[in-house]
Amino acid sequence: MITVVFGARGNVGRHVAAGLCAAGRPLRLTSRTPGAAAAMPGQAAGPLGGLAGESVEVVAADLDRPDTLPAALEGATSAFIYAKPDGIDGFLKAARAAGVRHVVLLSSAAVVLPRSGGNPIARQHRAVESAIEDSGLSWTFIRPGMFATNTLWWWGGPIRKGEAVRLPYPDAMTAPVSERDMAALAVTALTEPGHGRQAYTVYGPQVLTLRELVGHIGAALGREITVEKVTPEEARADLGEVMPPAGVEVIMRAWAAGVETVPEITTIVPKLTGRPAQTFADWAHAHAGDFRP
Repeated sequence: MITVVFGARGNVGRHVAAGLCAAGRPLRLTSRTPGAAAAMPGQAAGPLGGLAGESVEVVAADLDRPDTLPAALEGATSAFIYAKPDGIDGFLKAARAAGVRHVVLLSSAAVVLPRSGGNPIARQHRAVESAIEDSGLSWTFIRPGMFATNTLWWWGGPIRKGEAVRLPYPDAMTAPVSERDMAALAVTALTEPGHGRQAYTVYGPQVLTLRELVGHIGAALGREITVEKVTPEEARADLGEVMPPAGVEVIMRAWAAGVETVPEITTIVPKLTGRPAQTFADWAHAHAGDFRP
């Protein structure tokens, strides 16, 4: 009953690994390089700290390198993966050969939005979903909306420097979802029956404006963070320092839409996991150290 977790050092993967470990599921965690893999088992701190043990194995594997996948998947019955269009065919071939029965994919809510065909993020994730649907394997898709961790990319730099957060649409509304909740859904799908051929779209439990998100981060840090309104062009330039152009345009469109459209919230997390979804305020307190110098 081994579960392979790809991206086990990532924002979501690390929580998936921790949740499966807590559930007593034998794990195989992947790392891109043998050196990094060798460093994981004895780690006392960091994303995989505390997971080492007889039921946790760490191997070198990369979804971009098909030759690494057969050994990583050998003897496994399930796997957690992220969307990698260039690597999905090699993964599925290796998974079928290894006898993997169930795959949980971290996808994106972008695939269910109107006009998703024009969204590069939606196209990337839908291509992976389609390949899995056609593979003959059982599957569950976790489709999160805006990641709470995006705020680290967008605003972590200026907040750590004590500068203002520059926003083109301070009152744009959003419903950020925490990586902990995405992972909890994945762990549920990997450890409980009844989740085969299911796709779960998940948003956060509250609608908040971008200004309110900054306010929650400030409260977690114990200080006020100034919000400065800027033009869309200035915002694009700011985002372009931390994101690729395609991602910048997706974010800008989402922010602009959030000025008029109230985003969805979902109750799927408490419904399937039996515990409340994490609010952004709680997320900000948990990540306060990430915003400090």
